[in-house]
Amino acid sequence: MASDKRRRISLGDVRHEALSETSSTNTECLVRARAGDGGLLWVTAERQTGGRGRRGRPWVSERGNLYASLLLIDPAPMERLASLPLAIAVAVQQAVRSVLPPGSEPVEVKWPNDILIGRKKTCGILVEGERLADGRHAVVIGIGINVSVMPGNPIYPVTCLRNHGSAASPEELFAHLFASMTEALNIWDEGLGISEITARWRAVACGIGEKITVNLPDRSISGFFAGIDDNGLLMLDTGTGRMMPIAAGDVFFG
Repeated sequence: MASDKRRRISLGDVRHEALSETSSTNTECLVRARAGDGGLLWVTAERQTGGRGRRGRPWVSERGNLYASLLLIDPAPMERLASLPLAIAVAVQQAVRSVLPPGSEPVEVKWPNDILIGRKKTCGILVEGERLADGRHAVVIGIGINVSVMPGNPIYPVTCLRNHGSAASPEELFAHLFASMTEALNIWDEGLGISEITARWRAVACGIGEKITVNLPDRSISGFFAGIDDNGLLMLDTGTGRMMPIAAGDVFFG
């Protein structure tokens, strides 16, 4: 997608390869990128042997859940890439909500990249980037959604779609994700549509106005979640009369 000749992505532009098992769908996408793949490629797997989450944490990846990665090549100028995770979260929230029955608990986005049902984690998102040898920039969007299996000993409360009345299979859920991600990327428009994406993100955000603690690599900071800026930074009201922007961290409510 070139920034000076933008065009809408159609569903027919996007390819999908379904694997029975792989070490990691993110890794598989990066391997394809290094070999010259042009992007707009989804890779899904029934099982991952080396799935990973944020900060190198392992992602339990047994059969029964959805493990999917989308490869994008040069999706936007570097200065506008920071807003891409917001579009991703909007797309995943929409896909999850679409397979739940009416009256289900709220499906919300928890900063920076988790999807919650009833304030319990059901999905994680891992975005990775790499400058390729030919100068292109590969971005891989990894998504793991608990459909019928939940990890043991999580650091957050967790749930799965089955616990909330969804009968959707991983394949059915992926069909919704395939469509919602294409729509969200078109709205995002290489970062130029961030105002609409930000508005949609805020509409489904979890905990705006609530007291939170953000665990950073070297310390923990408490305050009130004031929302996000247009680059996706968390804005923390520490009570000192100024907002503290935070680019990365683990958020805990209460």
